[in-house]
Amino acid sequence: MKANYIEDPIKWEEDFKFYVEVTVRFSETDMYGHLNNTVPFVYFEYARIEFMKHIGFTNFSAEAKNTISVVADLQCDFLKQVYFDETLRIYVKAARIGNSSIDIHYLARNDKNEPVFTGRGTIVQIDKATGKAIPWDEKEKLILQEK
Repeated sequence: MKANYIEDPIKWEEDFKFYVEVTVRFSETDMYGHLNNTVPFVYFEYARIEFMKHIGFTNFSAEAKNTISVVADLQCDFLKQVYFDETLRIYVKAARIGNSSIDIHYLARNDKNEPVFTGRGTIVQIDKATGKAIPWDEKEKLILQEK
């Protein structure tokens, strides 16, 4: 794995604890029969939301709040081809917690336990009205740090 966000691949992989399973649907493949290059981002979203629910971080769904968490950037690095009907484990972790952002990392493994793609993204908390970044409150920081 050679991605600029992975300093020590062994340590990086060991830090993942949470994952979701997905099975590649036929509609997610391209004319060559492998996973379309846009689909990992859908898997990342699913894994990220399930991870946030798992740790009790519900900021992303708080309608009454004046803030919302948005994806600021997202990256995927492909390592192996993935095909229809393969079952993948999409691992997710909070890699770095900033003042108003979180760096989320992803690792997808196939049923042979081989890494097939990795990814990262930045989530930023913003004010719904102004679109400006808003710092996490202490409760949110504690939840994210316990990950």
